[in-house]
Amino acid sequence: MRTLAALLVLALIWTAGLFAFAARVQQSTPLPEPPPADGIVALTGANSNERIAAAVQLLAEHRGHRVLVSGVNREVSREQLRTASGTVRRLYDCCVDLGFTAADTVGNARETAEWARTMRYRSLTVVTSDYHMPRAMLELRAVLRPPDFALQTYATPTAALKSRAWWRSPGAARLLAVEYCKYLAILGREAVLGLGPRATPAAPQKG
Repeated sequence: MRTLAALLVLALIWTAGLFAFAARVQQSTPLPEPPPADGIVALTGANSNERIAAAVQLLAEHRGHRVLVSGVNREVSREQLRTASGTVRRLYDCCVDLGFTAADTVGNARETAEWARTMRYRSLTVVTSDYHMPRAMLELRAVLRPPDFALQTYATPTAALKSRAWWRSPGAARLLAVEYCKYLAILGREAVLGLGPRATPAAPQKG
């Protein structure tokens, strides 16, 4: 009986957390235009073209010096990506860097950190989908920690998640539930790692 009661309490806590997470996601868009940063990073994934287009638009508005598109499929050419995202060739050819090493959000964070240190950038605007942003920021802040780096968000909206009754849509409910579980897993990992010393990545050599 006690086990059942404990499971019910855990289920209620998880459900309350999910709804709080969903509210956070929904409130993340629309965003005001972010202040200028050194660089802009677009993380690929679902709706990648929208993320890339938003990042390049910020570049066009002089809200960053360069854009990194992290996690590009190695089978996609630079021109194919430009065409699919509908970005202006002049800006794309000039100031957009493509990263091909990241295969997941952990890889996005590492690829972004390497790019930021190589470019000697200390402030970044992160562009990704609204539901992905909380987890992405956890991963990025794990490798680009303040006060050395300042990160700000620019979320692109997911249409299926804008409804207040998102739980009535199986697709939206599944998307948020899966993302929330991933988010909790990263929170748990960071809590455990925070109990001990963490290595600080070496700064790039000046040359």
